[in-house]
Amino acid sequence: MTHYIGIDSSTTATKALVMDGDGTVVAVGRAEYDFATPHPLWSEQSPQLWWDGTVTAIRQALEMSGLTGADIGGVGLTGQMHGLVLLDDEGEVLRPSILWNDQRTQAECDEIRDRVGAQRLIELTGNDALTGFTAPKILWVRNHEPEIFARAAHVLLPKDYVRYRLTGDLAVDRAGGSGTLLFDVRARDWSPEMLEALDLPAGMFPGTHEGTDVTGVINDVAAVATGLVAGTPVVGGGGDQSANGVGVGAIEPGVVAMSIGTSGVVFAAADEPIIEPRGRLNFLCHAVP
Repeated sequence: MTHYIGIDSSTTATKALVMDGDGTVVAVGRAEYDFATPHPLWSEQSPQLWWDGTVTAIRQALEMSGLTGADIGGVGLTGQMHGLVLLDDEGEVLRPSILWNDQRTQAECDEIRDRVGAQRLIELTGNDALTGFTAPKILWVRNHEPEIFARAAHVLLPKDYVRYRLTGDLAVDRAGGSGTLLFDVRARDWSPEMLEALDLPAGMFPGTHEGTDVTGVINDVAAVATGLVAGTPVVGGGGDQSANGVGVGAIEPGVVAMSIGTSGVVFAAADEPIIEPRGRLNFLCHAVP
């Protein structure tokens, strides 16, 4: 029977879960790590922690299950949302990732509202400018670390850095992308209007994919590191809350889920965008089309 691996790169650990084709969990590997708070309100993490955790967790899960990489038919990804990873044009990390729970960007949130218009921002992205989202973090780097921003060629989210290390491909799922504050949630894609208003080049942002799309395959380097087989498909996946929704069946109206982890979230699915006019609810794309 073909088995599958799901990888969750969270704030405090990476987990690798092996399940069979019927959805039965066979084994779970886990590698824990911490995040840094170098200044008040700051929260950062080295992306290398996620990759090292991924390698450890996958190898643990394969060993616990008694399986080999040849038994794995595909890999899915999820993880903490909103964090900022900046790569240079050679694919090297430029600075520690600024995480979802970082609170340094209030001035940049105000800048976004001023540039876009507070009401237009909510109508377009489904959300107000909050310090947790990715866009304010990008502006913070531009405003406070211009020498780093000048070298930035690619913007990724945490789990999509893991995707990059597994496959060599730059890609983002649409659930995760919608948590950047740079998405048109109705179009389920990057918003040219937002990028233009914030003076951000479209070329910095990866192609977008549905959670069920194959975005790449395990490359030779990742195969050696993890024990997976080169050529194994990797799918888009979704941000952790969207993936949680899929896992508990919150994929249609009328089903509500609650997740309690490093943060607490109440999650419900909808057929059409539900835009709260004052931005008091977050609206994101789901991991399922």
